[in-house]
Amino acid sequence: MATPNLIDSHCHIVFRNFEDDIDAVASRWREAGVVNLVHACVNPSEILPIRALADRFPELRYSVGVHPLDTQHWSPTSLELLRTSALDDSRVVAIGELGLDLYRDSNLQEQLDVLRPQLDLALELDLPVIIHCRDAAEPMLDELLSRQAHGMCPKGVMHCWGGTPEEMARFLELGFYISFSGTVTFSKAFLIHDCAKQVPEDRFLVETDCPFLSPVPLRGKRNEPANVSLVATKVAELRGQSFDSVALRTTDNARRLFELF
Repeated sequence: MATPNLIDSHCHIVFRNFEDDIDAVASRWREAGVVNLVHACVNPSEILPIRALADRFPELRYSVGVHPLDTQHWSPTSLELLRTSALDDSRVVAIGELGLDLYRDSNLQEQLDVLRPQLDLALELDLPVIIHCRDAAEPMLDELLSRQAHGMCPKGVMHCWGGTPEEMARFLELGFYISFSGTVTFSKAFLIHDCAKQVPEDRFLVETDCPFLSPVPLRGKRNEPANVSLVATKVAELRGQSFDSVALRTTDNARRLFELF
């Protein structure tokens, strides 16, 4: 029986710890049935190296953006650089990784100042956003609800979901997808388990967020795109569904969100 197609909807393979064996990593993701990867960008200096990876691996698509913990990389020229980069390459399928992170930093206003123009750019270019949101659900919801009231809320995905079912419901109401990473395999991640059980069929994705957050039983090792199969396996278990059905559903959802046709 053929391996079901999977999409790793959020990865970072531009990092140096992939330099020595990237071809072997690619062989493993292909063997695992990963047919597309969406490579997230955290600051503008990554754009050209990620583009080079897309030249090398035709199944790779990518985003352009500035991460909330990388606000120091935002400058007066950043917005135009992101715009030009997105317009120059049809393989750019999202704006991000953008968002708010109040777990590792407390500079909320500075993060909002970097977030808002990127949200505007996503609307301008009709691209989805990839949102990083850690310990910041309320201010993120406030921002998106305000935009929705003015018809200015982009589509997108809450990546590496770590919130409560109640928070998930509010993002779902805004039209967002929910993406599960290796954290869904952690034995004590009870709230994430509940979210995986409750999320609607047409609104969830799977990802690795590699090289971070290796799923069980690989915790402590470098994560890689092939391991998205372990994420899908756990989500299928939690939902009482087959692996094949979760692979098919999440692939269809990712293709629809990122227009990977």
